[in-house]
Amino acid sequence: MITNEYLILFGGVLHFLTLIASAMVPKTLDWKGELAKLMPFLRTLFWVYGAFIVLTIIAFGVLSVLHFKELGADNPTLLARSVCAFIAIFWGVRLVVALFIFDASEFLTTWYFKVGYHLLTITFIYQTAAYGYCAIF
Repeated sequence: MITNEYLILFGGVLHFLTLIASAMVPKTLDWKGELAKLMPFLRTLFWVYGAFIVLTIIAFGVLSVLHFKELGADNPTLLARSVCAFIAIFWGVRLVVALFIFDASEFLTTWYFKVGYHLLTITFIYQTAAYGYCAIF
């Protein structure tokens, strides 16, 4: 039987798998070449924003894997519900951006980029739904 605890634990593992995909982004999108066109402050700002997003995803993964029982408890605390709600909102917004703002089509040049892109979209859906469910129910 799938419980909320397992939804959270699987979500935690997915956070780390998402980081594998994000580690490929700088090379795939030629950040070195593209960011070189920016003034130094903006280039640094871009890398700092990227680092903060990575640290946030690491934190989500660590919290989920270490505290899946509390986050997915049958009678969760307000803090557990709040953490789950925040993670659901984070991924829900990322899903909206992926579906309606980003146009990644020019980078989906190979079958594995296409598969990876769609797997990430499915991951965003899962994270939004699983953590949202645990926050509400």
